[in-house]
Amino acid sequence: MRHSPQAKRVALSVLGWIVGGLTFFPIFWMAITSVKTEAQAISSTPLLFFRPTFENLETMLTGGDYLHFATNSAIVSIGSTLAALLLGIPAAYAMAYYPSHRTKDLLLWMLSTKMMPSVGVLVPVYLIFRDGGLLDTRIGLVGIDTLANLPIAVWMLYSFFRDVPHEILEAARMDGAGFLQQMLWLLLPLAAPGIAATGLLSIILSWNETFWSINLTSSDAAPLTAFIASFSSPEGLFWARLSAASLLAIAPILALGWMTQRQLVRGLTFGAVK
Repeated sequence: MRHSPQAKRVALSVLGWIVGGLTFFPIFWMAITSVKTEAQAISSTPLLFFRPTFENLETMLTGGDYLHFATNSAIVSIGSTLAALLLGIPAAYAMAYYPSHRTKDLLLWMLSTKMMPSVGVLVPVYLIFRDGGLLDTRIGLVGIDTLANLPIAVWMLYSFFRDVPHEILEAARMDGAGFLQQMLWLLLPLAAPGIAATGLLSIILSWNETFWSINLTSSDAAPLTAFIASFSSPEGLFWARLSAASLLAIAPILALGWMTQRQLVRGLTFGAVK
């Protein structure tokens, strides 16, 4: 039996709401747990039947040095994103407009580095950071996050630059435009949605980076991911305080994603030029 288009739209809408609800439920559970006491958080009381308290959130903001860790996360995320774009844009431009027979191999090699588990290179990276005085420093964390996000940034920028018609840049060259003029006045404005999407994704990945943050920092440069991990102790997990810390940690990136969702979706789905 054939289904009407309206029934299909309704079914897809219901499916979308179900998937969205399942995706959002962990955040909802975390928000509810953050306003419970530790006793309520581990009790068998139903999820919504309790008297809320904001003591955990107040403790995180006042006594947990939240602003220090949030500042580190912001500096590291923005710094590594800018560095990845500064390195990735020229590389993607060269591979998109001046490809060689090794361009595809180089792109595949860059992507393959993301398949290697980070723990496999922990010891050499730690020794390099120790000998270079980069342990527990923001610049060291910016560097490692930049290297971690650079392959994805180059791949995304390469695909966006390929959508920009080559004839536009060729016409600019015939009119006497130099390399910088082509980049600043033609390529970057035309590929702006793709560059914005790449930057937003890089910020999100850097903000959520946990492995290197825990192993290469201790206090001075520790971001929010290390702040959350500090609530795991030999006595066990403090679920209420852990949920409050996690909620405060994801709040800025959730707000950023909510405000820039149109730009992110536009850049990821439509490319640079349509």
